Amino acid sequence: MTQRKNQTARRTNGPQAVETPTQRLDRLTHAAAAPLTGGLSPVSLGLALADWAWHLGVSPGRQLELAALATQLTRDALQAPTGDASDAGPADDDPRFRHEAWAQWPFSQIRNGFRNTEAFWQEATRVPGMTAHHADMTRFFAKQWLGMMGPANWLATNPVVLRDVAESKGAHLVKGLQNWLHDASGLQTPEDQAQAQRFVVGRDVAVTPGKVVFRNRLIELIRYDAQTDKVHPEPVLIVPSWIMKFYILDLSPHNSMVSYLVAQGHTVYMLSWRNPDASDRDLTMDDYLRLGVLDALRAVGTLSGQRQPVHAMGYCLGGTLLAIAAAALARAGGISGSQDLPPLKSLTLLAAQTDFSEPGELGLFIDESQVGFLDNITRGKGFLTGEQMAGSFQFLHSRDLVWTRRMREYLMGEREQANDLMAWNADTTRMPARMHHEYLISLYLHNALATSSYRVEGQAVSLGDIRVPVFMVGTQRDHISPWPSVYKLHHLCDAEITFVLTSGGHNAGIISEPGHAHRSYQIDTRPAHGTWVEHEQWAAQTPQREGSWWPAWHQWLARHSGRKHVAPKLPAKAVLDDAPGRYVMQRYRD
Repeated sequence: MTQRKNQTARRTNGPQAVETPTQRLDRLTHAAAAPLTGGLSPVSLGLALADWAWHLGVSPGRQLELAALATQLTRDALQAPTGDASDAGPADDDPRFRHEAWAQWPFSQIRNGFRNTEAFWQEATRVPGMTAHHADMTRFFAKQWLGMMGPANWLATNPVVLRDVAESKGAHLVKGLQNWLHDASGLQTPEDQAQAQRFVVGRDVAVTPGKVVFRNRLIELIRYDAQTDKVHPEPVLIVPSWIMKFYILDLSPHNSMVSYLVAQGHTVYMLSWRNPDASDRDLTMDDYLRLGVLDALRAVGTLSGQRQPVHAMGYCLGGTLLAIAAAALARAGGISGSQDLPPLKSLTLLAAQTDFSEPGELGLFIDESQVGFLDNITRGKGFLTGEQMAGSFQFLHSRDLVWTRRMREYLMGEREQANDLMAWNADTTRMPARMHHEYLISLYLHNALATSSYRVEGQAVSLGDIRVPVFMVGTQRDHISPWPSVYKLHHLCDAEITFVLTSGGHNAGIISEPGHAHRSYQIDTRPAHGTWVEHEQWAAQTPQREGSWWPAWHQWLARHSGRKHVAPKLPAKAVLDDAPGRYVMQRYRD
């Protein structure tokens, strides 16, 4: 009985529990295998492959169907080429084959053959009887393999590259070889070093004037200087995700959301997460809630007045954490120490999931086997590295972030020119081992927040307790927080919800400043206790608007704010540092 209790405790408490010698052996084995599998659990991958292979093996009818399909697609691929550049096949939105050179024989045949191969494997990975998770994994990794083997990635089968080699007399290919050698060796060229210095935090990005007004072991809180004579009385508190540096919302001056809000007469506070190290391995989700959101809210109340309501905004996982905080504060009895917190006036969630039942492609990397594998990887260091997180995100966009980019850099000698968003993306952060384990288990595996079983201080919280108006934003091409998943808050909460669906992806759709070309959005409000509308129906019936969604958000905030008054001055004793503060500068070599 005692042994069973100890085993249960180890499973419940995750990576911080006492490690036995046999567990250490397992951990070291898994950690050694991690570089070979890209941090993915080989067991999880193997189970998906076995599920597919066994079900296909006992389905002779399905085998006959696939054989017939293969014969038909092979015959189609061998037909005489049309020479028409517009005949790009079934995936006409694929930019890899749009160049006119792909319409010429033999490359038109190579292209058509590859397209048919993609079509075959898209169908071949559908075998009745497989678990939904394994079926999704099989389709995804078949797509990844085909993306790697695509003819556009190779010198001999890419007519655009061959033409470039001929026109440059091989000079671009030599330059590409040099790029590869520098990347393989880890040595930076003077050009690479110059690129790295183009966007320096505090000089080129994160430059909106402000002061650090609070600091604890986990966060700094920045209050930005007023840029208007009068401001709305309700301050705006921004909670970014803990897996990113906050200045995604304060990039260059022209596309800084913070700068835009301040210019519209809002007093803005920004939470800046400390980049954790091994000493933070035992920080929990409750710690991130208490030391992060609640301490920041308390500090805002100290400077603005405890009775002055606050507009709270959270981005990505910062929005998920903020929703947890809002639900905990709204429940009967609230949360310990909440008596001195200012009330929430409104809640804004940007690309933030609260229901993780359908988390999109990122969910493919999260199951019991994968969580256990990650626990073993993080336990030694005490954190998940930024490189490991970046690798997972690259899987989601491997065609654009890996193969197309490598083709241009190594075969055509074209180094990608850095921009502020790319520089921010390379400024990686970490996650403490225990907190990482808890959020994967509670949110992704158990979907506890959506089922009102997520616990704060040992007591369950419910999103149904939230009564303040909510403004939500989903992005059309979001692989991290798919907008249909973000939209699901509509059936978890009866508060008034204004939902925006904007063009772009997880980052570019949010950083969509006024004047940004080719931006559009849809917006509609469901009143409190309004009827349920499915996301497909919502998208079909809501009109499209051109431009940035930022002004619509500002107008929504203004409608839920009081009359402007003279901007109050910040007491000198409250200033700890100039923005952007110390924590955002932390960089580690993992």
